[in-house]
Amino acid sequence: MTVSSGIYRGAVVHERLRPRRHRLKYNVFSLLLDLDELESLSSRLKMLSYNRWGLYSIHDKDHGDSKNLRDWVRQELGENKLSDCCDKVFMLCYPRILGYVFNPLTVYFCYRKNGALGAIIYEVHNTYKERHSYVLAVGPIQNAIVKQRCAKDFYVSPFIPKNCTYNFKIHEPGDKVRVVIREEDADGLLLVAAFSGSYQPLSDYALVRTALRYPLMTLKVMAAIHVEAFKLFIKKMPYFAHQPIQSKTSSAANSRTFL
Repeated sequence: MTVSSGIYRGAVVHERLRPRRHRLKYNVFSLLLDLDELESLSSRLKMLSYNRWGLYSIHDKDHGDSKNLRDWVRQELGENKLSDCCDKVFMLCYPRILGYVFNPLTVYFCYRKNGALGAIIYEVHNTYKERHSYVLAVGPIQNAIVKQRCAKDFYVSPFIPKNCTYNFKIHEPGDKVRVVIREEDADGLLLVAAFSGSYQPLSDYALVRTALRYPLMTLKVMAAIHVEAFKLFIKKMPYFAHQPIQSKTSSAANSRTFL
């Protein structure tokens, strides 16, 4: 299918393997939004607003480091010699719901003029109000799966060491989307995190149904983060103190695709 703005309903699953197992699963949804359509979507839909309050809303200031989200993506790609991947950009994220949002991960799918997926930006937020982006080039795609790898250099959780490697496995948006992150440390696989969702076209009716099915979801996301942190504390998982962010973006030059 040709990708277009829509809703992906599904679930987030995290499974930690060491030193004690810990698993969580929450039903969530994400919006897939064409950055060039944000203004028109806000005009067409009563339930989705752009840079203003609404039941659902998208704000530039919640993402990137620029007053304009499209400009920020263009700058990130340009700095990583991926300017040819900025013809179409789709953002997979949680929206603000009644004014509140926390996005642990926002994924930007960046396409070339020929329609090929050329780069992916992974924008990570932590609960210290810090954000960091990994800008990775897309290599050969096999069976509609994108595989990428990069070093972790941003503090996310007090129960995960910084000295880790991310292995991404992405099924790009279509009828379904799937984002899998396998996090490894010096001893091997430590954590697997995944979001899988099924596509639904974007409409006011679909947004109202989603609001009823996932009431106050973004508040629940933040609450769940603290509940799971307490469970990890009770299990006496190793604790790693917060390390302030050193840089805002990991260069594609320091990352690689893998097969």
